[in-house]
Amino acid sequence: MASIHKDISLEAPASAVWDAVADFGALHTRLVPGFVLDTKLDGEARIVSFANGTTVRELLVDCDETRRRLVYAVISERITQHSASVQVIADGEAKCRLVWTVDVLPHAIAPYIDGQMEQAALAMRKALAERAQPRTHAAPSVV
Repeated sequence: MASIHKDISLEAPASAVWDAVADFGALHTRLVPGFVLDTKLDGEARIVSFANGTTVRELLVDCDETRRRLVYAVISERITQHSASVQVIADGEAKCRLVWTVDVLPHAIAPYIDGQMEQAALAMRKALAERAQPRTHAAPSVV
């Protein structure tokens, strides 16, 4: 079985990143907007529509609030085995690491999955960094 590991540094507090990861039905709006176009909940699963046209069904296996760890499995005709875990680890108050591990068969699909995870990491960094920035509002003009 191929194992793919990503250790992603994020410029956002662990609590904010975990909140986005744990929101299982909001990949497309909170965690990886642009990379994922839509997410629909279907019981304990989510149907994920990716920007590349792929749609997959991901089954929620575990969501551990204490460990900030989410586990899911992909159910697919192309993939005989796919299990993934995402864990958020604080790195100070304003930064964290997201450790993402995917175990997949057949081995031949591992390079594709690895590439998709790289693209997701870019989208995640962008979305979470933008949300972590303090918002400034222009002062109303006085006439």
